[in-house]
Amino acid sequence: MNELVTFSTSGIWMIAVLFFILALAYSSVGLGGGSAYTASMVVLGFGSLSIPFISLTLNLLVTTLGSYHFIKERHARLHLILPFLLTSIPMAYLGGALHLPTAVFHWILFASLSIAVLRIYFWRHTALQLALAPGTKLAVSLLAGSVLGLIAGIVGIGGGIYLVPLIIILGLGNAHQAAACGAIFIWMNSAAGLLSRLQYNQIDLTPYLPLLLAVIAGGALGSYVGSTKFSAKTVEKVLGLIVTTAVLLLGNKLIVS
Repeated sequence: MNELVTFSTSGIWMIAVLFFILALAYSSVGLGGGSAYTASMVVLGFGSLSIPFISLTLNLLVTTLGSYHFIKERHARLHLILPFLLTSIPMAYLGGALHLPTAVFHWILFASLSIAVLRIYFWRHTALQLALAPGTKLAVSLLAGSVLGLIAGIVGIGGGIYLVPLIIILGLGNAHQAAACGAIFIWMNSAAGLLSRLQYNQIDLTPYLPLLLAVIAGGALGSYVGSTKFSAKTVEKVLGLIVTTAVLLLGNKLIVS
């Protein structure tokens, strides 16, 4: 099944500029930008079947670049990310197979973004570390992976915006290691969710080529400076503004409809 929203040439390139900025900001802290792409497409009137497909594709492109740069700078830790991946990948695949009504899809997205805003503005002290036993940390990692993987498959949000601070809170790694794991986590779950959706419905991405090019450029630049120069706290303030705007626009759309 193919849902196609037609934009003028100038319109699609304006959206591409927005997505370039989003990819630049998100990739600098190891994220793919799925939450912002998804919210933007809902507000712009993209179909509920095409949105996760496009968002997961964009996530995959950005985090491919992010994973490369963070791995190259030796920030990635397999033992750190593996427990999250073990449960998230099958759940992302399951989420991609679900076909939810448009209203349910929009409300799940709204709730996910609202939690992200609360995380950014009210969960600031991510340097705090919980003194948990190794077994408890493993259990939390496995549970968090399954929940974030399911959300990734359903709405196209990679879950990295929650995973990165969780890694620090659990005392599993530092900011750069958490960002590296976030990029790899989003890449794997985006691939699983996208693979699942390809079996049920395929979207022609040709009309959206400017969006793909934009996030590749933004992701390449953002992940490079993020892995070598940027402070995660600096960019997080920008992300907070972007996600808050998306929540307000999406909330207004839900109320009106």
